[in-house]
Amino acid sequence: MYDYGNDFIGSTIGARTPEFGLGSLIWVVIALILAVVGCFVIYFVFVKKEGKESNKKLAWIKSYLRFDKMLIEDILKIAYIFFAIAITLVPLAFINSFGAFIGVLLFIICGNLVTRVIYELSIITVMIWKNTTEIKEKIK
Repeated sequence: MYDYGNDFIGSTIGARTPEFGLGSLIWVVIALILAVVGCFVIYFVFVKKEGKESNKKLAWIKSYLRFDKMLIEDILKIAYIFFAIAITLVPLAFINSFGAFIGVLLFIICGNLVTRVIYELSIITVMIWKNTTEIKEKIK
């Protein structure tokens, strides 16, 4: 059916927005209950349980859920390399005169310097975590 109240150029005829009905609400409640139950089961089976696992897959899952190895360090390193290359190469498209060349050169130098400082500060927090973890292990 045509909507006469919405008669402007570019309007979509017969478009409806999705509704949030009772079925959706029931699924949200069930999903939250499953999340709470799953959280406690996984915590007490993998995280809280002490001892060494003989199965390598279970040992990896336990290590992953306990945050024994942080993935953020590798992600930060990869992100730094990506942004450093992008900050160096993308501005080269804007060189069309000597003034623009100086601006682009300054942007490349300052952009890479700021990016390096930000990522070094991020890596420092990860290194502090690693060093405190090592100190904690040596104290035990």
